[in-house]
Amino acid sequence: MINILLFAHLQEAIGKSELRVDLSDYTVGQIKEWMENQYPQLSLQNIMTAVNEEFATNQMIVKDGDTLAFIPPVSGG
Repeated sequence: MINILLFAHLQEAIGKSELRVDLSDYTVGQIKEWMENQYPQLSLQNIMTAVNEEFATNQMIVKDGDTLAFIPPVSGG
């Protein structure tokens, strides 16, 4: 099992800030695809990702017990 953390509009889109799913040994890209299929209102193509608090590419494999965070762009002024 892995933990998926969602922030800002991603959290609002599905009504949850965290998911626990059995997607260990999938790549970040495969998990993004799975999320978009499960929640069609999400678009994760331009979203930063982190695995265990370190930025990750779409090719990185997520292992059992890992935490994957989807981090939307932020703006400020």
